[in-house]
Amino acid sequence: MNMSTLQAAKIKLHTTEDAPLPMDALAECLKPFGESRMLPRAAYVDDAMLDWERKYMFEAGWVCAGRASILNMPESQAAIKVGNRAVLLVRDDKNQLRAFENICRHRGHELLACGEKLDHQKIVCPYHAWSYELDGSFCHGRDLDEIKNAVPSELGLLPIRSAEWGGWLFLNFSGDAAPFSEYIGSLDNFIKNWDCERLVVGSSHDYELQANWKVAIENYHECYHCGMIHPALCKVSSPESGGLYTGQNGLFTGGWMILEDHADTMSFDGKSKVEPFPKLTEAQRREVHYITLFPNFLISLHPDFIMTHRLEPIAPGKTYVECQWLFAPEAVNKADFDPSFAVDFWDTTNKEDWGAVESVQRSMASEKFIPGILSADEESVYQFVHLVASAYMQKPIIKTHRF
Repeated sequence: MNMSTLQAAKIKLHTTEDAPLPMDALAECLKPFGESRMLPRAAYVDDAMLDWERKYMFEAGWVCAGRASILNMPESQAAIKVGNRAVLLVRDDKNQLRAFENICRHRGHELLACGEKLDHQKIVCPYHAWSYELDGSFCHGRDLDEIKNAVPSELGLLPIRSAEWGGWLFLNFSGDAAPFSEYIGSLDNFIKNWDCERLVVGSSHDYELQANWKVAIENYHECYHCGMIHPALCKVSSPESGGLYTGQNGLFTGGWMILEDHADTMSFDGKSKVEPFPKLTEAQRREVHYITLFPNFLISLHPDFIMTHRLEPIAPGKTYVECQWLFAPEAVNKADFDPSFAVDFWDTTNKEDWGAVESVQRSMASEKFIPGILSADEESVYQFVHLVASAYMQKPIIKTHRF
């Protein structure tokens, strides 16, 4: 693939300093496919690199914080943790979702404990009872009228830029990322037939990987390994099927695979226990799409359910993964709803992948590790590595797709 000859859209990350990596090593990653190498070892094992990524990829860009349905009623509040950041989520009386730093403007107490939810017309700090409106503006502080330097208009909560899309919540902590519409780009129109915003979580698993977050995503982007470690997957979807996205815009990459003739979905026997999504085309009912929304949100579109992985780096060699399976609400509301056909299949497949990526990470711990080359079947890995290397070098991130 010659990136310069394809139709492209450019998104610039708002960075102010180069990543702590040798530029000549990164240049190797940006060579054309078939000539490039993987990222330098330090990108996977160094604390300084993870600090840079958190600041300039995760906080300076858009990141998924999970399903927005965590708050599904007006005048509701919830506190969550996104990476190292504590976030207060609020729906106001018009059901608009807002996000704030979970910090009282008095002396910094948490407004809600992480994981706590409540319904209330005001945001009230449990420490000294300072209160705020649901739009974050300051409301009341006991005895504050006696303090000369108290300026209520300057005491509001600290907002975090947010967006709802497809039923998911996205945050931009720095406040200066590209507009969300540019970030999503063509993906918005591409996934419309799945009606993501109306889906509900049928099951959720948490994993802790002993591997760098990028190693897990690189593994997600290829099926070159599938014949070796995924026997059940290969029975319902051939590793040689499908193709890659090119020619569109937005900060995502990936591709699709085709179901075998006997299979209706990805399960051990290829059978599903729910109906396919009604708006899908005939082609979409035979496809499974694997999408990475940069930097760390994976969306796997099936004919009858959606699986997502949301990755949060804990340390250079440790990653938290939230895996969720989403179904149509009418399926979940049935008395006999049983998501195990999808959950058990992918939990097994996930664990097969985790074993592989943890082995890669153990090898990367060695100073003898040299960034590898890519096979002809790993072009999607190249696209992801190209995105990461471009961000490290403060280059516009070039996205190319084919639908």
